[in-house]
Amino acid sequence: MNHSRVQHEIEIRHCATLAEYDECVCLEHLIWGEDIAVPSAIFVVAHHTGGQVLGAFDAASAKASDKPKMVGFTLALGATKSGKPYLHSHMTAVLPQFHNRGVGRRLKLFQRQDALKRGIDLIEWTFDPLDLKNAHFNFVRLGAIARKYIPDCYGVTQSPLHAGLPTDRLVAEWWLASERVKSILADNPSPMKESAQRVSVPANLAEIRNTDRETATRLQTLVREQFQQWFAKGYAASGVESRPGATDYLLEPASTIDGLRLPELVES
Repeated sequence: MNHSRVQHEIEIRHCATLAEYDECVCLEHLIWGEDIAVPSAIFVVAHHTGGQVLGAFDAASAKASDKPKMVGFTLALGATKSGKPYLHSHMTAVLPQFHNRGVGRRLKLFQRQDALKRGIDLIEWTFDPLDLKNAHFNFVRLGAIARKYIPDCYGVTQSPLHAGLPTDRLVAEWWLASERVKSILADNPSPMKESAQRVSVPANLAEIRNTDRETATRLQTLVREQFQQWFAKGYAASGVESRPGATDYLLEPASTIDGLRLPELVES
């Protein structure tokens, strides 16, 4: 399917009705199963307390019914840090049949523009450091960085998505008005410095997680320790790079990242 046509047929907008919040919950169940679900009441709270509930709607589906079908959404909560407002983007989801069509990126770009209009210049979210595709999207496609690692953030769950491993998370920081982000969104990123440090993750990690939990646990522990060591030295993860057999996170001193003036890292 022509990518530009898909772009045209997908509408991104705010959600503001109970029926739309219920649609978001239905998408959660379709994508992640019944074990991982934020109830519709939280979407209501987000809407009324400075957060965001954004939906991606397939306009083409309206030709066969009386309304377009929701194919993705983003849920963000309002928060403050050092007295300044920011958004914590808790969840972004896109139906599998709409993957690789730019829907997720369009949701994030709409989220960015809406935040900037409200005077908010930071959006954060957590993601699994072992999810390499997500890492590429966050760093390479959006321009986020990470300098905080939370071991077992949500506790060990029964969800098959987590494969019985601790739910370790990196905290992505998306500095919306920074020159770094502007350059990356304009497809003009600065080259990574040759002196960048690396944290390597095997390319076949998804397979290992599903078939060899002992090895997966050992690899997760090694990745966790390396991130914690570099973050303690003032480094930030700012890119990923694939090579035969592995994907490397690239880290550099946070104070030297081009086009980004980072405040001191503080707890929320």
